[in-house]
Amino acid sequence: MSPSLTSEPVATQSPVLATAIVTYLDRSVSARPQSAALTFVDDAVVVDDGKTYNGQAAIATWLSATAAEFEYTTTQLSITSDDTAVTVVNRIEGNFPGRSVDLKYRFELNAESGLIQKLTISL
Repeated sequence: MSPSLTSEPVATQSPVLATAIVTYLDRSVSARPQSAALTFVDDAVVVDDGKTYNGQAAIATWLSATAAEFEYTTTQLSITSDDTAVTVVNRIEGNFPGRSVDLKYRFELNAESGLIQKLTISL
């Protein structure tokens, strides 16, 4: 079983997601998750599970390692935004310790390119 994104309705008052965020969320659970790194600017930063990944190459390696380690599905629960970021909460269910977790993906976009400048993943 490979990772997949399931479609669940999101509250009607949720903000519209930028193309880079939609593409990242789709590609990160695809058969080629490292392609999600293309949604980031060259010097982007990802913070996940206490570790920091700098730049597209490190982000691509992180995406591939995560996808290879676990099989999981993703269900979008909510979307919120403020002046600096968009936060997407996804329920992740799979063959990892605890089997289910709700993760917050906080996206900060580059104003010029519209690509992801920083992604922080937290509980």
